[in-house]
Amino acid sequence: MNTTDAPLLSTGQVFERMTKEGDVLLHALDAHAAQMPDKLLLHYGDENLDLSFAEFAARTRRMASGLAAQGVEAGDHVSVHSQNALITALSMFAIWRLGAVFAPINYNLRAGFLTYQVGDTAPKAIIADAHGVQLITQLRAEMPDFTLIGPGGDVEAYEADGPLPETTELGAADTAAIIYTSGTTGPAKGVRLGHRWINQYCYTARDMNTKEDVVHCDLPLYHVGGAFNLFGRAVWTGCTTGLWDRFSATEYWARIAKVGASATTLLDVMIPHIMSQPEGPDDAANTLNKMHIQPYTPRHHAFARRFGVDFISVGFGQTESGSVFAGVIDEFPDSQGTPANLWKGHDKETYRARVTALGRPIFDGREDLPKGIMGAPAKFFEVAAMDENDMPVPEGEVGQLCLRPRFPDLILQGYLNKPEATLKALKNCWFHTGDAIRCIDAEKGLYVFIDRMGGYFRVRGENVSSFEVESVILNVPGVRACAAVPIPAAVGEEDDIVVWIEPEPGVTLTHEQIDAHTEAEMPRYMRPRHVRFIDALPITPTAKVEKYKLRELILKDLQEGVSRK
Repeated sequence: MNTTDAPLLSTGQVFERMTKEGDVLLHALDAHAAQMPDKLLLHYGDENLDLSFAEFAARTRRMASGLAAQGVEAGDHVSVHSQNALITALSMFAIWRLGAVFAPINYNLRAGFLTYQVGDTAPKAIIADAHGVQLITQLRAEMPDFTLIGPGGDVEAYEADGPLPETTELGAADTAAIIYTSGTTGPAKGVRLGHRWINQYCYTARDMNTKEDVVHCDLPLYHVGGAFNLFGRAVWTGCTTGLWDRFSATEYWARIAKVGASATTLLDVMIPHIMSQPEGPDDAANTLNKMHIQPYTPRHHAFARRFGVDFISVGFGQTESGSVFAGVIDEFPDSQGTPANLWKGHDKETYRARVTALGRPIFDGREDLPKGIMGAPAKFFEVAAMDENDMPVPEGEVGQLCLRPRFPDLILQGYLNKPEATLKALKNCWFHTGDAIRCIDAEKGLYVFIDRMGGYFRVRGENVSSFEVESVILNVPGVRACAAVPIPAAVGEEDDIVVWIEPEPGVTLTHEQIDAHTEAEMPRYMRPRHVRFIDALPITPTAKVEKYKLRELILKDLQEGVSRK
């Protein structure tokens, strides 16, 4: 782990640095629109449309005027159902101009999932694109009353000319958004987030940026990563954003070049898709010099070396708690991967100093890192690995990540319409994340992610993490992605492990290859009892593997006597 001689900021100094320009993202937009009106705020790639800070701010005012004409007032929930990222981006700020609450809808939801979220949110209005209007209209009889705004809805346009009503000035504690959890392990919960939460969540990343940086965003804006950590961070910093509706591996580097992007986020499942594209002699000749990966992947260094990415950050964040852990991998400690003429943002020495000042560890990308490395806690939080009785576990043992904010309004305000779930999550004055972690170095404050709580298999008297199983399988050449799931053991009351494997395109894997690797790398109790190959793992729109589908499929195969394939 690398260190620098940069002074370490105190907890109070970091909080003051985060809040010195206020806690409300809308205020940052308006300040930049006044100070640098002609600077490019975003390039919307799907329509090849450019908007300056002043133009974007003006459009959000016109959209707010249209919402006000439909009766939207401060405190109202306004949902957004749009595959068009520009509509969602404009809507978010327009909603805030009225003091209302941004409540985006996952546009992939159908039937009962969609009616559930709309019923739970109870929006005053829903802003939708043509696709959203069609879906919502089909199910409207099953939903509460609301105004539908969009093509074919109750108004013909999203924007209108007219005065904006007088509203109370937004503050740190005012509710900014309702974001729904993925719902892969139960009914989705709407998480109520305040304006300071947005500040806290994107602060860790934006502290590493300057106005010169360009942020690439292709994550959906109904998710906190796309809406706040990418687009929101760029607006707050005064950066330009390259905005696209969805990720594309084949167009990825062309998009980076189009806007000259220097910073982005990649989900770990995206990396193999990009790496599988044909290699070229100029792969590293691009502007991307810093990126965040979530969750950590051991493939980070291979990616960085091929594409010349100097800094890759790791950490832990979630909808409820925001950005809790952070660390930075310096992939080229003795050199620079990004060509000097393409570099944007802080120089490497300044970047390292800012990382160190905030108490974040810097790792050497050339060295093997612990699986699941998250870095060190942000100064805003007290964190602990707790047992089932909310007592700290010893260093090196696995416990649930629990945290307490050191300042007001930094974490969720609660779960919408679910007071019992809120009380359970906040029992004993700790927020319980539901994630299992291990402290590997208490002196340095280093932690690793283990799995979701309950993400263990109980095999032959041992607890086995799905994350650990998957990490070993991912090291088999030709494996693009994999997922480990438990099923009832054939003998006894414990679990058998099933691993589903998605090969790289054009690669044929055999059970003998997998068996040889697991026998060499795993203790006997950790080896999967069943291995299945699949063309593509089923995933949610936020790129989480839908393991329950894989479990259902293997149980059906076994019931029907289907041999391994």
